[in-house]
Amino acid sequence: MRYCLALDLKNDPTLIAEYETYHKKVWPEVEASIKNSGILSMQIYRTGNRMFMIMETNESFSFDAKTRADAANNKVQEWETLMWKYQQALPGAQPGEKWKLMEKIFEL
Repeated sequence: MRYCLALDLKNDPTLIAEYETYHKKVWPEVEASIKNSGILSMQIYRTGNRMFMIMETNESFSFDAKTRADAANNKVQEWETLMWKYQQALPGAQPGEKWKLMEKIFEL
């Protein structure tokens, strides 16, 4: 299954550069949590301060299960807290919502 999500970064070139530096060497515990959740592949693209994530998952993947596992993982929580220094919610996001699931509107 493919999922596409969006999130904004704070519109500050220094913060954006720092964020990208962290993503050149994501913590091993964070990478393990991604792989263990059933995510087979993940890419993040950026234009300006808008980010777009593409995830390819296996049939066992569940957003609810990933959220529960992340909440129980101290290192993932540390990473998420650190990343929030650079991120900002999209307009219309619910309180505490970071990456917002996008709706596919066209396919060729």
